[in-house]
Amino acid sequence: MNSETVFAEKTCTVAIVGGGTAGLAVASQLKRLSIEKVVVIERENEVGGVPRNCDHYPFGLREYSRFLKGSAYAKRNKKLAKELGVELLTNTTVTKIRPNATLELLSKTERILLKADRVVLTTGVRESSRSQRLIGGDRPNGVITTGALQTMVYMSRFKPFQRPIIIGSELVSFSAIQTCAHLGIKPVAMIEEQDQVRVRKLFRPYLFIKNIPLYLSVSNIRINGDTSVESIKFKNSRGLEHEIETDGVIISGRFRPETQLLLDSHIEIDAGTSGPAIDQHGRCTDTSFYATGNILGHAESSGFCWHEGIETAKRIHEDLLGKGFSGNQMSHLRCDDPAVKFLIPQHLSSPYGSMSMARFYIGLNSPINREIVIKTNLDVIWKGKIKSRPLRRLQIPIPNLP
Repeated sequence: MNSETVFAEKTCTVAIVGGGTAGLAVASQLKRLSIEKVVVIERENEVGGVPRNCDHYPFGLREYSRFLKGSAYAKRNKKLAKELGVELLTNTTVTKIRPNATLELLSKTERILLKADRVVLTTGVRESSRSQRLIGGDRPNGVITTGALQTMVYMSRFKPFQRPIIIGSELVSFSAIQTCAHLGIKPVAMIEEQDQVRVRKLFRPYLFIKNIPLYLSVSNIRINGDTSVESIKFKNSRGLEHEIETDGVIISGRFRPETQLLLDSHIEIDAGTSGPAIDQHGRCTDTSFYATGNILGHAESSGFCWHEGIETAKRIHEDLLGKGFSGNQMSHLRCDDPAVKFLIPQHLSSPYGSMSMARFYIGLNSPINREIVIKTNLDVIWKGKIKSRPLRRLQIPIPNLP
């Protein structure tokens, strides 16, 4: 924006950037807590996030005590927010973040300068692309992400292929199997670079039930085909070349935070998560900004994001009331063990506060079976032994601090 740009100036109490599960949870809870003007900003024409394009179970058990399809779950989240008085600004893009809870917006009809008391970032994650996954070979049609598959199947009823291969074994990879089933698409295999699937154990028998072969410890993946996919070649766990005929490829998972908006902002991005760095209250380095949900650098279930959104809303409520959030001095947390990829939160601020996060979340680069130390520049915050593989985030309790 240049100096001549004319903005329509508006104000609100809390502005939430992103209308997915976490954003709607924050908004709804803030209204329950009697926060006056809560605005959700969504660039698409409808709120609801990823579940909106998931016409399968299970969603909603944690939030509504019943199993819902993703689309029904998203509609229910929207309905709740509207009934509570949340203002939903769809088809509206945040073009710039300014200090002190100020946003530049672009809607269909006008440019808006929105000044809030607090801003919450809940833009979520996106799947890594083929190039980001370093998948080689030809460039035929029929190579898509799970998100693109869901849009084609549920929104357009379009069948992009008959017998695809799924690359990845995260929860979203299993969601791709369910999405395929809606149009009679039968995956012929799932392949994974790790030596075990990345989902929790309870999902693993699903592949046996669906009769989908699983290949682990694969490497050197290459897609073959001229105008359309014909096969995938890879090295198997024994280092031998293996080829599977297929007419499509679903590249699933390996999520990355949606932080494009932050790249030219004043808010710190953590190198380990690629998401915004926060303190134990969920505040960014500009403490008028909060962040919650999958933007923090992980890809968790909608139920997890809803719960985190509720907790973040409670902290914002306390903050707006001036209860124990006056300290803006942040101490950087670190763990020098090379197996540790990231820590969430990345900072501790004083005073600690009764509404603070109860747990550290730890991501790993490699397997670990030893003691680690989490510390600030001056103090050891936590010390203990960890034994885990780098497939999911670990949770350890944050000690009670003054």
